[in-house]
Amino acid sequence: MKKIELKFENAEGKTVTFSLDYPVEPVDPVTVNTAMDAILSENAFFSSGGDLVAKKSARIVERNVTEIEI
Repeated sequence: MKKIELKFENAEGKTVTFSLDYPVEPVDPVTVNTAMDAILSENAFFSSGGDLVAKKSARIVERNVTEIEI
């Protein structure tokens, strides 16, 4: 399964990660950047370390799991 991770810095300088399943592909970097700006400007989320203050990064993560019969 693929996820998009949006990473922000909070007021304490710690990284806060929001993970969303099934991102629209291909990912448009401009759209991701705009969405992250909106999250910051609207103060849409909070963390235990205070408000989100800056964007750090965004990435697509894919996890593959293969069951092993035992």
